[in-house]
Amino acid sequence: MNVKVIRLTSGEDIVTSLVEENDDNIVIQDAIVAVPAGGGQLGFAPWAPLLRNDVKELTVSKKFVIYIADVNDELVEQYEEMFSPIKKPSKKLIL
Repeated sequence: MNVKVIRLTSGEDIVTSLVEENDDNIVIQDAIVAVPAGGGQLGFAPWAPLLRNDVKELTVSKKFVIYIADVNDELVEQYEEMFSPIKKPSKKLIL
């Protein structure tokens, strides 16, 4: 997965898997946004919750993109746990 944070001209920061990028557009999948969850915590919600379930990729015009950047490692790990079809075992040691 090529997990990125993308700032849009609307002010939204979306965390997504960047599938493709060309001069005019980006193609993304599994986009989420951070939402306040109380107590200083953040939760995540789908970026486009009204899409049909079978829509896997979205094309976004670059004219709406301010920047595309790498996401911190901890968030990449959480994102991959949410969307990867392969489930990794926890990193806990067996004593």
